[in-house]
Amino acid sequence: MLFKLVFYPGSVAFVLLAPLCALFGQKPLIAHVYRWAHFHDWCARALLGVRWRIEGPMPAGPCLVAMKHEAMYETIQALLFLDRPAPVFKRELLNIPIWGGALRRYGGIVVDRGAGASALRAMLAEARALIAAGRPILIFPEGTRVPHGERPELKSGIAGLYRMLNLPVVPIACDSGRFLPRHGPKKTGTVTFRVGEPIPPGLPRDEVEARVHAAINALNV
Repeated sequence: MLFKLVFYPGSVAFVLLAPLCALFGQKPLIAHVYRWAHFHDWCARALLGVRWRIEGPMPAGPCLVAMKHEAMYETIQALLFLDRPAPVFKRELLNIPIWGGALRRYGGIVVDRGAGASALRAMLAEARALIAAGRPILIFPEGTRVPHGERPELKSGIAGLYRMLNLPVVPIACDSGRFLPRHGPKKTGTVTFRVGEPIPPGLPRDEVEARVHAAINALNV
């Protein structure tokens, strides 16, 4: 309860300030987002007793990062160990007044399932600009949060981006659901992020999906 009383009202302040930061350009906005991530990390450590660690080196340069999704925790903490990650997000988020504009300025890949050819070309152009800036593309290939221990099949988006962007995939497993389940009490402990071996571009769909699926579930024990 204390975490909710501190983090969520504090996050409202960060959200309201984000559009103002966006007026001054992308760099001030990214710095603002990082401050929010550090605020979240402090709240998790001080109020929940939840810390984190990285196992394995993060490769340098543009890549497609495919991460296990068990809690809200990793969606924010990823900002602290990835270099300006550009998320894959639904177009509906851009419709949020004021905040949607700030999100577009931060940068990411907008997914519109009903998009035509022109929208797909625009998405590819956005992705290439992010790659040229040296930013990793972050996707949660399961599509939604899943309880710890579950291994659902991957959504089709990961294979489509892999083929379209021609980037290596860096799979990352995490076990945040052990301590921060969607339902039920939270537990103190250390969340592990395990970085898997990079998967080279150009592999058949079945092979890349199988390798990503196995790697992001490496901590499901």
